[in-house]
Amino acid sequence: MKFGFDIDDTLIDLRGYAFQLYNQKLNQNVSLDVLQTINTLEIHKVFGLTGEEGGKLWNSLADEIYYSGCPIFEGALDMLQELDREGHEIFYITARKKEHSERTKQWLIKHGFPFREDHFYCGMKDQEKIEIILDLQLDYYFDDKPAVLETLLEIPTKVYAKDNPYNQKLKVPRLKDWSELKDILAQ
Repeated sequence: MKFGFDIDDTLIDLRGYAFQLYNQKLNQNVSLDVLQTINTLEIHKVFGLTGEEGGKLWNSLADEIYYSGCPIFEGALDMLQELDREGHEIFYITARKKEHSERTKQWLIKHGFPFREDHFYCGMKDQEKIEIILDLQLDYYFDDKPAVLETLLEIPTKVYAKDNPYNQKLKVPRLKDWSELKDILAQ
């Protein structure tokens, strides 16, 4: 089977890690519990930042956010390695900016994610991401972003939302924990 995965906030806890970095860099102590109440992708408002200030801070911390200590969601790496051992195809489809492409590949490899060059897509807008998903004719696709997920609901691919506070309004099957993937595949 063919499996597609977004990376940020699907395989790794990017928002949670960025939230901790914002606390450090801004010398604030906003409780991590607050992150679970934010119903948008952006986290800047709870730190008292405007959209422009939040964007500047994110961009200034991008290397640290993406490539330092950002944790992998528990069970995600093991599940992808197991899928790979079973002979399934694994595709990474991320909207990270193109300039992050090479370092993202290296990060995936360094952390033990099954990787093939021709199964990695990076640096596209949401619509292009959707077109890639459709062209690949994936059996399963996992993402967190509402703008992507809601456009994929009418296709043959089995689409799942990695459960996050900002995608709760979507009527789509959910994956709360990576250990649930075995049950999903057994259905």
